[in-house]
Amino acid sequence: MSSRTHSRYQRHLADLPSQGRLVRIRLWCRRFRCVTVGCGRKIFTERLAATGSRPFARRTMRLDAIVHHLGLALGGRPGQEFAKRLLLPVSNDTLLRIVRRRVPTQTTPPKVVGIDDWAFRRGHRYGTIVCDLERRRIIDLLPNREAATVTTWLTTHPSIEIIARDRGAAYIQGATEGCPNAVQVADRWHLMENASAAFLTAVQQSMPAIRTALELGVVDPARLTSAERRQHTGWQRRDGENAEILALTRQGMPIKEIVRRTGRSRKLVRAVVRGGRTDVFRSRISSLDGFIDALEVAWQGGCHNGAALWRLLRTRGFRGGLRVVTEWATRRRNEAIVSPAGQPQRKPPSARQVAKLMTLERAAPPSALARTMAVIHAKVPDLVEARDVMDRFHDLVRHRDSGRFGPWLAEAASGLLASFSNGIVADRDAVMAALRHPWSNGQTEGQNTKLKLVKRQMYGRAKLDLLRARLLGAP
Repeated sequence: MSSRTHSRYQRHLADLPSQGRLVRIRLWCRRFRCVTVGCGRKIFTERLAATGSRPFARRTMRLDAIVHHLGLALGGRPGQEFAKRLLLPVSNDTLLRIVRRRVPTQTTPPKVVGIDDWAFRRGHRYGTIVCDLERRRIIDLLPNREAATVTTWLTTHPSIEIIARDRGAAYIQGATEGCPNAVQVADRWHLMENASAAFLTAVQQSMPAIRTALELGVVDPARLTSAERRQHTGWQRRDGENAEILALTRQGMPIKEIVRRTGRSRKLVRAVVRGGRTDVFRSRISSLDGFIDALEVAWQGGCHNGAALWRLLRTRGFRGGLRVVTEWATRRRNEAIVSPAGQPQRKPPSARQVAKLMTLERAAPPSALARTMAVIHAKVPDLVEARDVMDRFHDLVRHRDSGRFGPWLAEAASGLLASFSNGIVADRDAVMAALRHPWSNGQTEGQNTKLKLVKRQMYGRAKLDLLRARLLGAP
C-alpha cells in the first residue's frame, strides 16, 4: 500500500451500449510511488475492478466477455458485422486475438477419452481430435494422426483409464505405447461398418460366379446404352491391368515389387490381389429409384415410349430429365431381346446393387430383380453364407452379446469373411471391451462434426491454434 501520489492520467473504457447509444467511460487514474525499499518498480498505477485489474484494458469485463463469446460463436468477419449491429465496435482481428488469448486449460484429469481423425484437407492432410467422453467436451486437437504424436499426448495424461477409438493401426499403436494400462474400446459403429464393407468385398470377389450363374458372362456392347458402353470400355481396360497384376501374383511376387514394376498404387494392387475391381458396371444413386414400380406398371401396361413415360412420371412428382427415363426404357427394351443361345440380353448387376438387394431389400426385392436374386441364392451359396455371418455379427454388436463372440469367430474363420475375421482376432481385446463397456466413439464423431462446421465457417483457412481456441472455449 502507498499513499504517495505521483501523478494522474485520463483513461477511456468502452462499455455495453445503453438505449441505442454507445457508452464510453472516462475516468482519472492515479499513479503512486512505491515506498518499499529495494523494490525495482518505483511507480505503479491503481488497478480497476471493472477491467479485472488488467493493465492497458480498453473494455470493461462485461463487454470483453460479450466480445469473447461473439468470437467463439461467429469467428472474425461475421462476428464483426454482428457486433456492429449490437453497437459494439470491434474489428475482426480483435475478435480472433481475444479468442486466441483465452484458451481454457484442462483442470480435471480425463479418465475416459475418445480419439478420432479429422481432415484439414480431405485426402491430403489429417489431424486428431481428442474428447473427454465423461464431460462431453473436446480436450485437444493434434496436428496429425501419426502414432508417435498420439503416444506423446497420451504419455502426458497418465490419468486416462479407457480409450475409445476406431480400428486404425496408428491409433492402436499410439494407445498401446502411450497408455499401456488403459482399456482400449473399439468403436461399435466402425465394427458394423467394417463388416458391411467386408461383405461388399466378398460380393465383388464373387461377381464372376454371379455373372456365370446368371448366364451373363459375355456382355454385348451393341445392346448397351451409351453410358453403359463407356463403363464397359473402362472395365475392359481395367481387366487387362488386373490380368497383369494377377499374373505377377501367381509367380509369388510380393505386392511391393508388383507396385514397383507396374507403377500402380499399393492400394490398387492390394485390391486386385484380394479379388476386387471385377465389377463391370458401377452402381449410383438414381433419381428414378423412387419411381421404378410406377415405371414397371406402365411398361407392363404397354407404354414403351420414353417420352410418354417421362410425362407420366412428371405428373407424379418426378423432377429428373427426359434422358434418364429414355435410357431406362432402352435398357428395359434390350432385356426383351433374346440372344442366339435363347437367353434374354440383360445387363449384369453391379456389386453394390447385389449387396443392397441381399441386405437392405432382401424382404421385398424389386419385381424386376426378384428372379436374379433367386438365382444368386441358389447358385452362389458361399455368398449367402457370408451375408448370414455378417448379419450375426451385426446382431451381437448391436445387442453387445459377448457370449456369442467366440462361436462367431469360429464360424467366420472359413469363408468369404475370413479376412475380416482375422482382423477382428488381431484386435480381439478391444472388440470384447466394446461388447462389455458402454463407451463408444459416437460422442467423438459428434464433436468431429462440430469441428467441421467451425472450420467451414472460417472457409477452411483457420490455423490449428485458432481451431483449438474456438472449440475448447465453446460452452
